[in-house]
Amino acid sequence: MKKIVFFLVCALILLGVIACDGIAEPVEEEGPLFVLLVDDQGLIEEGYNDLAWQGFQKAEEDFGVRIEIVEAQSSEDYLPNIKQAVEKGASLIVCNGSSMIEAVQEAATEYTSQAFAIIDGKVEAPNVSCYTFTEEGAAFLAGVGAAAMSETDIIGFVWDIQNQETEKFQYGFEAGVESANAASQVLINYTNLPDQELLCKETALAQNKLGVDVIFHGPGSCGAGVIQASLDQNFWIIGMDKGQSILSPDKLLSVVVKGFDLASYMAIENFENGVSFGAQYNFSLADGGVDLVDLSGNLTEEATATINNWKQKIIDEKIVVPYDASTFAQFFMEQLMIEE
Repeated sequence: MKKIVFFLVCALILLGVIACDGIAEPVEEEGPLFVLLVDDQGLIEEGYNDLAWQGFQKAEEDFGVRIEIVEAQSSEDYLPNIKQAVEKGASLIVCNGSSMIEAVQEAATEYTSQAFAIIDGKVEAPNVSCYTFTEEGAAFLAGVGAAAMSETDIIGFVWDIQNQETEKFQYGFEAGVESANAASQVLINYTNLPDQELLCKETALAQNKLGVDVIFHGPGSCGAGVIQASLDQNFWIIGMDKGQSILSPDKLLSVVVKGFDLASYMAIENFENGVSFGAQYNFSLADGGVDLVDLSGNLTEEATATINNWKQKIIDEKIVVPYDASTFAQFFMEQLMIEE
């Protein structure tokens, strides 16, 4: 009977990860936890949140870390989601999207020992690393392509909210159009109202009535409205993010893309390599962090060659693409000086 009891005790000890001879079995420690918090735009296939998650998944394979994703239903979820990730013991919390800047700033101030990263936004805090993009470079190429494909030489730009970030697209795009064809004109319209698909559609239709035959549209619901207008009135569109490209491939000239996957992967890679926090990283055409892609094959060979020519000029730093009103004016002053 004593032998039976002895063996039962050993079996129970083994289940408790302790061997019968009294030597502790090694306990495999779980790796660091990396949490990706995405904004309220959700995980649209090949959209910027989905791309960020793809970068996390690649990092999981390469570094053997634990990853989680938390989706926000509205902007009111941003700060609670961050706090929940802190309570879970996340080694690094990565917030994806410029709309999360305010929440990250507040959380970074409250949790000073917590490591954060934000993609597509800047937060001034020693515990926050920022990953941004030179969107104006890809927007410039979009303008070159628009000018090359337009038959009316009247090109549109329809966006929702006007701010410092969206103006990078506007001025880069305008500079590209006018550099490729000085005779072209660009009609700029901001609705300045978020999530107004119908208003963006009506704005695009109004531009089309004025002769616009190519429109560069913003992301999200605004872009969806412009896409719907293009289906109704048969004009070209230039999109934002791969996710929306599937909505109207026949009308799609090109898509401006940003490497959210590269940024989210780098955030984990830097943490694993012990890179200090608070650093600023900026992706450009040179490193493939931003680009203009032709997903539908609608650009002509001539237009593609023109785009590639200007792209190389930017990479070689022969031109500096403008990103606001001041640099836009300076850009064309410099172009005039070169021509003279």
